[in-house]
Amino acid sequence: MEISLEDIKKARETLKGVVCRTELAYTNTLSDLTGNQVYLKMENQQRTGSFKLRGAYNKVANLTENEKKHGIIASSAGNHAQGTALAGTLFGIPTTIVMPKNAPLSKVKATQGYGATVVLHGGFYDEAYEEARRIQTEKQLTFVHPFNDPMVIAGQGTIGLEILEDLPDVEAVVVPIGGGGLIAGVAVAIKNLKPDVKVIGVQTKNMPSMAEAIAQKKIVTCNGSPTIADGIAVKTPGELTFDIIQRYVDDIVTVDEEEIASAILLLMERVKTISEGAGAASVAAVLNKLQAYKNRKIAAVISGGNIDVNMMARIINKGLAKSGRKVFFNMVIPDKPGSLWKLLQLTAETGANVLTVTHKRETRGVELGYVTVELELETADQTQIDAIKNLMEEHQYCVNIV
Repeated sequence: MEISLEDIKKARETLKGVVCRTELAYTNTLSDLTGNQVYLKMENQQRTGSFKLRGAYNKVANLTENEKKHGIIASSAGNHAQGTALAGTLFGIPTTIVMPKNAPLSKVKATQGYGATVVLHGGFYDEAYEEARRIQTEKQLTFVHPFNDPMVIAGQGTIGLEILEDLPDVEAVVVPIGGGGLIAGVAVAIKNLKPDVKVIGVQTKNMPSMAEAIAQKKIVTCNGSPTIADGIAVKTPGELTFDIIQRYVDDIVTVDEEEIASAILLLMERVKTISEGAGAASVAAVLNKLQAYKNRKIAAVISGGNIDVNMMARIINKGLAKSGRKVFFNMVIPDKPGSLWKLLQLTAETGANVLTVTHKRETRGVELGYVTVELELETADQTQIDAIKNLMEEHQYCVNIV
């Protein structure tokens, strides 16, 4: 089924007063790091925390009265769940959402908070989708597809209109891909208005389903692995989105888990914005995969900000360790009064901040009369870590960094 520019313009009228026109923000940090002029489309600041409300609301608004009366159901890893739940509530329609069992608790709670009944099923989106289809048939509900639906795609395409209006001379737009609804809509809008603008899709290497489908020129199922970009962890792309992407998208790149985690941390620390893994994938691509682009105007879509707080803490800690701002030292010291004090005094001289001290007498392989000590230190960088290690070794400590 064809999606036209007119469909997207109609969707924008439908969405007036419901969705926010999110900021397209210039970022000095990313621009300096890449040698481009980088702008971020802040859909993480959208109502419900992601772009998904655009497509879900447009779909629900265009249902017949009979379809609305039967109630709606959707499957989602989290963001489409919240968008559909809010859309259903705004129209007074009973809503059921099937989510994977490993969906972030924050997204499950938020979906329930928007008024939906949540069913947890399967480990990936695709398994949740099959269960949602089963319940739909059993209860005669109306299915709101997260990506393979013309009304949903048209709703997402309103982002493309906004980008072109706010940055008419944009040269490349970078968009995360899961099932493909977001990039399909954005690509239709952009290529119909400014065909020379490059549209670049981004997937996680752990689940590159659309990249593989485009490479093989047919829809394939990708049995990938779990990813922190859970919002784009889709095994099988949609037929409709696949066709649009084949025609309109210029390139698809993949980013790994470390690149995504580093992008989340960079956005948090330097850009002062919170992004989930799927949303940060576009920034990871701008930083690591677009080396051929220099002095170009690039817009990257931050598709959502609904990151689980526990996941955020793990990403921060890992990022601090990777950048040399946190380190764990393991060593064995004599088990006698004053030994630990001397070690801590030596550490204090280096200017490092001691976060935790773990002192163990019952460590396997350690001789009687000695104890193991683990120091968690806050440091400035790898140079300071090396200096601390050298100083301790000069004082006859055997140091292991973990």
